[in-house]
Amino acid sequence: MKFGKWLKRQIEQSLPEWRKQFLRYKELKQCVVNAVSAGCPPSAVEEAVFLAALHAEIDKINGFFLELEEEFIIRHRQLQDDIKLALDRKASGAVPPAQHEAEVAAIRREIVNFHGVMVLLLNYSSINYIGLAKILKKYDKHTGAVLRLPVIETVLEQPFFNTETVSQLVRECEAMMEAVFPEAPDGQDAARRDLEALAVAGEEQSIFHNTVAALLTMQDVRAGSSTRGRHSLPPLNLPYYDWLRSFQPAFPIPIQ
Repeated sequence: MKFGKWLKRQIEQSLPEWRKQFLRYKELKQCVVNAVSAGCPPSAVEEAVFLAALHAEIDKINGFFLELEEEFIIRHRQLQDDIKLALDRKASGAVPPAQHEAEVAAIRREIVNFHGVMVLLLNYSSINYIGLAKILKKYDKHTGAVLRLPVIETVLEQPFFNTETVSQLVRECEAMMEAVFPEAPDGQDAARRDLEALAVAGEEQSIFHNTVAALLTMQDVRAGSSTRGRHSLPPLNLPYYDWLRSFQPAFPIPIQ
């Protein structure tokens, strides 16, 4: 599959309201075509046009990423407060058991969705980085320029590439799940069944499907390589990879 088609598929598997926030690879590719259409090396003006378009895309991606990162920090704190309140109300006997379970069930759904959306943002970062590297490689190949390495060096310093804060929130969100999912003798397997039940119910279904697709994509693009270097995305360790893979045929991702 050509990269443009792969990217289109990844965008379609994201949340609808995010789709315009991805790298506009097709438009940047047209800049490359325009730069070489005259059959001679691109002029300084043509190169400047390409770089201006590229940096505008990077600014857009950074803005979107930082906005969501800030929202996630606030949402994470609110979830922590909600869990503490629910557990305190149970301990004090302020609510009957049935009401407490309803409150906790609502928190569970919120955590599953929150975790899924954060994973989608991590995948958003990966996909856009790959797109930038691909279009720069294409530009250098067709024009004889040497833009890729110096530009990628600046990309490595961009906010959207630094995903440590979101990754930490994902890990803390997983810890939250241990506090609100019911205990069971078979531990992890029971937790998975509870997640499955939530994931296929109602409005949570779409986010779960997209999250599975995002996790599998990140596993594939971050797989180990003997040629890994500074400009490579780091490996992604997914202990539930086989379990997640099993959802692909059962829950196909619709391409709209």
